[in-house]
Amino acid sequence: MKDEWIQALGAMTYGIYVLTSFYKQEVNAMIASWVSQVSYDPLLIMAAVHTRRYSHHLIEKSGCFALHVLARDQADLLKRFKGSDPKAKFSSIQWNRGTTGCPILKECIAYFECEVIEKSRPGNHTLFVAEVVDARVVAESRPFSSLDYNGTYLGKS
Repeated sequence: MKDEWIQALGAMTYGIYVLTSFYKQEVNAMIASWVSQVSYDPLLIMAAVHTRRYSHHLIEKSGCFALHVLARDQADLLKRFKGSDPKAKFSSIQWNRGTTGCPILKECIAYFECEVIEKSRPGNHTLFVAEVVDARVVAESRPFSSLDYNGTYLGKS
């Protein structure tokens, strides 16, 4: 890929979310930025997840995920979801199982629980299109975005 293309990709802005997933007793969370509303009726959200991610495996098995909107001032909370150890990610934070069974973080400004209805693999990520089955606003605040994030994700594993 040309250097100019990589620089251009780095200039695109996205929301930064925490995506949680589960299968049976396994849970995981990851940072997700390639997320978008797809439809209003029914309410559909798309999340792109690299095929090598542990969360990808869990979503494939359970057929659901939850997206959490963090506040702009929650950069420290976001850092905990960068690692690869699911137990460390969930230690010392409060969460409950949601309607789908996905972990729902208490420290967020909003969340969406989603059941996958379609998936497509046009490249090295799977696009999970999911119907929102539950959503809540937990607190009022400005959402975290890639403008607030120290780093750029260009789709490498």
